[in-house]
This record gives sequence, structure tokens and C-alpha cells, in this order.
Amino acid sequence: MSYTIRQVAEKMGVAVSTLRYYDKEGLLPFVDKKPDGTRVFKDEDFQGLGIIACMKNSGMPIRDIKRYMDLCIEGDNTLKDRLEIFLERKEYVQKQMEELKKVMETIEHKIWYYETAIEAGTETVHKQNKEYE
Repeated sequence: MSYTIRQVAEKMGVAVSTLRYYDKEGLLPFVDKKPDGTRVFKDEDFQGLGIIACMKNSGMPIRDIKRYMDLCIEGDNTLKDRLEIFLERKEYVQKQMEELKKVMETIEHKIWYYETAIEAGTETVHKQNKEYE
């Protein structure tokens, strides 16, 4: 089955302009084009689009995603390089998750703090227990 850029954008939950930008930046070498330049997406293109979305959602810059796509085109002699990209990305995301865990701990503490203060009718309940903001 084939899809228009608008259909793909809707299916992926991104703007058409995002897909056009990805194409302009060379991230979509796997997408076929008609002689007039119209992009024609196939079912199998969603796998590549999913990888791009994953990389982008992890905070990877477009230039690094482009490097990965270029390596894919080069073939099997780049397998180790591509693995290294994902190993580095994994480490980066793990650090983000650790930071977010600390953020969540602070949020949970503040929720407890305010729920307890509201129940007591005052924040002084924490000051008496040496619990501060």
C-alpha cells in the first residue's frame, strides 16, 4: 500500500512540514518519489520513520540521525558504527532517566508536603517536624 505525506504525518502524529524537513535533511533516503518529486510512502517505510522518531525523541540532533541514515545506506561494513550510535544513545537516555527519577522524587515529596500541610491546615506542621520545603 502507498501513502501520501499527509497520511503518514497523521499516522505518526507529526506535522507534514516535519516530514518535509526530514526529507530535505536527507533522513528519508528510503522514501520513493514520483518524477514530479511527490513522496510516495510504503508500509515498510514506517520502520525507518519509527527509528527516526525514536532517535529524535531521545534528543538526538538531526545531524547525528543523518549520519546514522548515511551509515545504513553504506551497508554491512558500518554495522559496528551503527551499533556504537545506539550504545551511546542508550547511555544518554539512561542518564536522562536517572535525572527524571530525581525530578520525580522531588515532585512526590512536594505533593506529600502540601497534602500533609493541607490536612493539618498549616505548613507549620512541617516546621515543627524539621521538614522544610
